[in-house]
Amino acid sequence: MGAWLKHSRFLEDSFWAPAERLGYYVLLPALFLHGLATAELDHVPVQAMILVLVLSTVMVAVLMLGARRLIKGNDASFTSVFQGGIRFNNYVGVSVVAGLFGAQGVALAAVANAAIVPTVNILCVLVFARFGTGGRMSTSKVAKQLALNPLVLACFGGILIQTTGAGLPVAVEPVIKALGQASLPLGLLCVGAALELSSMRSWLRPVAYSSVAKFLIMPLITLGACHVFGLGGKAAIAALLFQALPTASSSYIMARQLGGDASLMAGIIAIQTLLAAVALPVAVMVLVPWL
Repeated sequence: MGAWLKHSRFLEDSFWAPAERLGYYVLLPALFLHGLATAELDHVPVQAMILVLVLSTVMVAVLMLGARRLIKGNDASFTSVFQGGIRFNNYVGVSVVAGLFGAQGVALAAVANAAIVPTVNILCVLVFARFGTGGRMSTSKVAKQLALNPLVLACFGGILIQTTGAGLPVAVEPVIKALGQASLPLGLLCVGAALELSSMRSWLRPVAYSSVAKFLIMPLITLGACHVFGLGGKAAIAALLFQALPTASSSYIMARQLGGDASLMAGIIAIQTLLAAVALPVAVMVLVPWL
């Protein structure tokens, strides 16, 4: 739909850049803030689940950084491969886990978001600071990027509200929720508008690397971490599911705003989303019996 809207000129080219900024600075932060602030975490092994998810995410990030020279391409393209390997589509994750486990699934999804969302956003900001088109940043500039990043701020704001029990103001909560719900459709439209099918051949290697990291290495490391930290049952299945999800549409907006290869990122998002229809069920069928 996004590709049609752009190439048919139904929407002017000048529409897309402000739409991306709206998503990055307003809608996505609202999504993360609301999701983390309103989560119901009773009867969930929070500590073990967070340890499993954070450790597996960091380990895959380190492996991808170590293998960077094997991924032919410039630094900006590596940022897209990196995001494709560690970011996840939390809409799909919440829907799948809630569908499987009901109300407890929603709570498990909330813990997964609380663990992974801040972790991946911090890691991605650091990678953009080193490999983005803006050039290598000093330590002070990296610290400033992290401190002012709207996604990181929203994550920690949501966690603070959750842990203190303060809750979102009644008058504000539905507004923040509605803004967050608007982030997915707008993000997907922006991804579609950025797709350049003529570049697909050059995407094959980076798409393959990011997809192997996302659909194979990440679930396997998560499985091992579940055994190390004694996480089992529904919580372990939820952790495995979240770490086998395709990358998020927000990856494109982050690539556009922080100096990544936005066109490649759009391609990775589109192809991983298609691959997930096969990869996610296979990962569950093969790995869940080993939990």
